[in-house]
Amino acid sequence: MADDAYARQGFGQTLGLGRRPALLVVDFINGFADPAMFGGGNIRDAILATRPVLEACRRHRLPIAFTRIVYAEDGSDAGLWCQKAPRLRELTEAAPASHIVAELAPLPTERIVTKTQASAFFATDLAPWLVHQGVDTVVVTGCTTSGCVRATVVDAMSWNFRPIVLGDCVGDRAIGPHEANLFDMGQKYADLMLAADFLDALDRLPATAAAAR
Repeated sequence: MADDAYARQGFGQTLGLGRRPALLVVDFINGFADPAMFGGGNIRDAILATRPVLEACRRHRLPIAFTRIVYAEDGSDAGLWCQKAPRLRELTEAAPASHIVAELAPLPTERIVTKTQASAFFATDLAPWLVHQGVDTVVVTGCTTSGCVRATVVDAMSWNFRPIVLGDCVGDRAIGPHEANLFDMGQKYADLMLAADFLDALDRLPATAAAAR
């Protein structure tokens, strides 16, 4: 079986929850919540599962960042990704589809990262901001599992942040890619947790983990 090959080769090791986590909510925007646009699959369920996680991270005063895909109205910053998926160009600042879903509306003190590529780290200031906040662990929710979530997780590890993916808080427009990418990230790039297990772990973190920077 494929799982046996991964085990024999030493994949799937545990990174663990570090001293100071941050929550990263990737692209839970109206366009990805809408099956007529970019949504479908289990994305809506993942949005609802993220709500208690967001509330708990706020109670614990952890750093919280959201990402949005936002292109210029004239499409001048639309690259090859938009050639593969042309409707991405519709995600402009003026378009309601580019804005974060109401169920997860950011507070004024929470960071919103706009991006034009899949990874939340590519050509953004997310990594320096996390470093400034003293973060060593990035807890990832969002969509899609096979796209922006995966790209963000790989780059988080590249920056030496510990990625933790909450499996019931990420979603994709099709379940096959969702499940396959969760498995692969768990073997090579991230720890996988369920929201309930993360919330239990969060309650056991030392109070210093939430200390403001």
